[in-house]
Amino acid sequence: MNFSAEAVKTLAVRAVLFDMDGTLVDSTAIVEQVWSEFAGRYGLDIEEILRTSHGIQAKDTVRRFAPEGADLDALAEELGEMERTRTDGIVALPGAADLLESLPSDAVALVTSADRILAGARMQAAGLQMPATTVTAEAVTRGKPDPEGYLMAAALLGAEPADVVVFEDAPAGIAAARAAGMTTVVVGDAGGEAAEGLWQIADYSAVTAAARLDASGRRVIQLRF
Repeated sequence: MNFSAEAVKTLAVRAVLFDMDGTLVDSTAIVEQVWSEFAGRYGLDIEEILRTSHGIQAKDTVRRFAPEGADLDALAEELGEMERTRTDGIVALPGAADLLESLPSDAVALVTSADRILAGARMQAAGLQMPATTVTAEAVTRGKPDPEGYLMAAALLGAEPADVVVFEDAPAGIAAARAAGMTTVVVGDAGGEAAEGLWQIADYSAVTAAARLDASGRRVIQLRF
């Protein structure tokens, strides 16, 4: 992996990994609506939930905030059903569709804290093609900020972590990508302190990708920002 010298204008990688919510798909309104209803129903602290839940598996947030003695599996399933049935207002980030379509299908993966059904629903609602390689909540034993999901995706694509770039937006996901030893590009302005020192973009409007062969005959994806 290498960067250009001037303001990180180009990046050469073997594989590209994307988070979903907040990174490819803008689902903020739906997420806040669902969590607000859920918190109100069970008397939970909605402000603290919204502050800490972004990028985290729903079941982990439920485990943290649910009342003592609650059926965690039942609550997580209830929340998941609420999320899966609401897609109004979900849109793709500018440039996301074009970038996904320009990438070689065997060099891109989605790594999300959503389950497979929810991920499929939101990607479809946003008009985005689901990558052939996906790592959803069911596939891992430890969610973000643990690096398991990103390491699994890189292995599925046959890429070393040092040759991978991750597009992420949330502190938990940024921490996961960095712990995996992968270059991380932060999308949007929700990364907080975790985004400090990293390359940041507002969206994909100015991002392009082109594949070429390097001197050894291996494919390299050159991203331009």
